[in-house]
Amino acid sequence: MTRGSVLVAMSGGVDSSVAAALLVEQGWDVVGVTMRLWGGESDTGCCSVADVEDARRVAQQLGIDHVVFNFTDDFHARVVDPYVADHAAGRTPNPCVECNRHLKFDRLLGRAERLGIDAVATGHHARVVEVGGGFRVGRGADRAKDQSYVVHVLGQDALARVLFPVGDRTKADVRAMAAALGLRTATKPDSQDVCFITSGGGREAFLGSRIPFTPAAVVDTAGRTVGRVDAVELVTVGQRRGITGGGGERRYVVAVDPVAAVVTVGSAADLLSGDVRVRDLGWAGPPVRGPVLVQCSAHGPARPATLDGETVRWAQPQRRVAPGQSVVIYDAGDELVLGGGIAS
Repeated sequence: MTRGSVLVAMSGGVDSSVAAALLVEQGWDVVGVTMRLWGGESDTGCCSVADVEDARRVAQQLGIDHVVFNFTDDFHARVVDPYVADHAAGRTPNPCVECNRHLKFDRLLGRAERLGIDAVATGHHARVVEVGGGFRVGRGADRAKDQSYVVHVLGQDALARVLFPVGDRTKADVRAMAAALGLRTATKPDSQDVCFITSGGGREAFLGSRIPFTPAAVVDTAGRTVGRVDAVELVTVGQRRGITGGGGERRYVVAVDPVAAVVTVGSAADLLSGDVRVRDLGWAGPPVRGPVLVQCSAHGPARPATLDGETVRWAQPQRRVAPGQSVVIYDAGDELVLGGGIAS
């Protein structure tokens, strides 16, 4: 007797391969699904033809069905187009978070419901934790691989039907299980980059083919011109490389104004800020006003802070957060996601 039916999002990587294997082992009726998201050139992410073939072959090894869902139109509308628009507006978007928000869970859960399938699973290193009659996203057991930050967008309805089978295992354990099962993805390197940005051309080639670049003046915090950049759309807060400053002192971008075509640079001390404004702030449960921990990048540490409306106030000044980045709020124990939004 099966535990229920589940669609497993199989990207062609080792984590999703082992997620599918674990669910088969646990007695689920498993269907492997590879989402076709990006139809263009890809050599750094999880959308290449080779990745689809790896997922298909793993499903074959596990004795489960494998299907491909084509979500390319939605991916362009929900992820690629906003990514381009954000850069044009001087923001630094997080496309992987938006892909999880709109595609890997929203669209996939909708498809599962229409097919009469009970649950959706992925290979993310995160956990679903029951708390007080509801659910929270919890950090994965392997802190070095924890992906709770990029799946923080999941609400209660989604969390009630989402499984993270590898969330309580280390990456070493995942690879060991894949090797023991003879899965072709056992030693496959992790995907590190945005699937639609190639390693050869990078952001510059991708954006340059879609929007005009605007040269900008580089000024110091006193307003003195100290250099120029060829494309304000490629500059992000906190950046140091490619920014001229003179004098041998390290200069960091502290502000980007695409309308005025001005990039402001300053010292490491100038980069520090006592707070960050957050838009589109959402909560997994009741809003929290007490001490929390806040994480502003996928692999950065969570820092102590308090919340004042939609403003995060740091316990100690922190590096400025680039507008467009996800701001994720954790409980004081640094285990559970309480909510999150986008730096403004």
